[in-house]
Amino acid sequence: MKQFKELLTRGVEEIITEKELKEKLNSGKKLRVKLGFDPTSPNLHLGRSIPLLKLRDFQKLGHKIVFIIGDFTGVIGDTSDKESERPMLEEKDIQKNLETYVQQVSKIVDINKCEIKKNSEWLSSLKYHEIGRQANVFSLNEFISRENIKKRIQAGKRVSLREVLYPLLQGYDSVAVKADLEVGGTDQRFNLLAGRELQRFYNQKPQNIMTNPLILGLDGRKMSSSWGNTINLLDSAQEMYGKIMSLRDELIIEYFVLTTRVSLEEINQYQKELKKGKNPKEYKSKLALELVSFYHSKKEAQEAQDNFERVFKEKKNPLKIPIVKIKKTKMLLPDLMFEVKIVKSKNEARRMIEQGGVKINQIKKTDWKEEIDLKQKTIIQVGRRKFIEVVSSGTKL
Repeated sequence: MKQFKELLTRGVEEIITEKELKEKLNSGKKLRVKLGFDPTSPNLHLGRSIPLLKLRDFQKLGHKIVFIIGDFTGVIGDTSDKESERPMLEEKDIQKNLETYVQQVSKIVDINKCEIKKNSEWLSSLKYHEIGRQANVFSLNEFISRENIKKRIQAGKRVSLREVLYPLLQGYDSVAVKADLEVGGTDQRFNLLAGRELQRFYNQKPQNIMTNPLILGLDGRKMSSSWGNTINLLDSAQEMYGKIMSLRDELIIEYFVLTTRVSLEEINQYQKELKKGKNPKEYKSKLALELVSFYHSKKEAQEAQDNFERVFKEKKNPLKIPIVKIKKTKMLLPDLMFEVKIVKSKNEARRMIEQGGVKINQIKKTDWKEEIDLKQKTIIQVGRRKFIEVVSSGTKL
């Protein structure tokens, strides 16, 4: 069955164990499919969409999705994919970050048919004695043999005991929700296996595991919120379209396979055409339209495409530009950029100006000491995609 085969292969790196999972699926049993995210950032990105799309596939077949928001584990911090120790976060930061998580997840799966859990429900009440019993299931050697931990130890970097405990916490999530299958990135493999071991310890049938590959972000490194190289699910249609058009050509097919549900037959045809020398921009545009349509609407996707063509081909300003009102009529350029929040700091503004990445009314500015007269219409452009129109109290509209 084509649908069944694609379920087990598309966006899948490894299944533990495939035989067991196939038996469960063939039995007709409705599985409890688990996925958890720690809210260490307010934004979910396309890398996160890969396991979410897999959940969507399972949901369409009638299986129960259990989505866990790691409000407890987020404070502890998972360093599975980190080259250095992740600092502990404040609970207030975690609570702020998770405010829109359900909204973001609902862009991909049917939330009304999901179980949504916060793992503080069970982890905050665990006694020290119970954590000790769980820890006894694993050896220290198992933990420090993980590649990134081994590298840190060899480099003399600190590895905290807190990090050693993290897999226990994620593993216990599987016990708490009685998961049949857990989905997660390849960097989560150790934590996912911990779930199997703890389920055995608590006399539950061990969950199967399905890992998905990780994708590269806008700068060629693994997509990560901490690196700022992400395409976020909450990006505006214009921003999302522009970011996708800046992707490296060699990532087009991979993104089609992993982050969309365009048919594999159609994607294979795109791949053949690209190999024959077709312009990659044409297929990047198809990808951008597909993704923006999925996360926004077809209308907004078309508007984003038209706007992109206007800015990058015709060298004109976008048709729709956010307007910010201020009282002053003159300001130093870095102060102005920071005031209207088109940059995060004045230092970033100066850097962007010196690098030639700032235009005022389509004229490049390179002197960060320049004072800008705001009595007339003022459109600031930073980089290729950020535009803001500044209206001061003295501007003639």
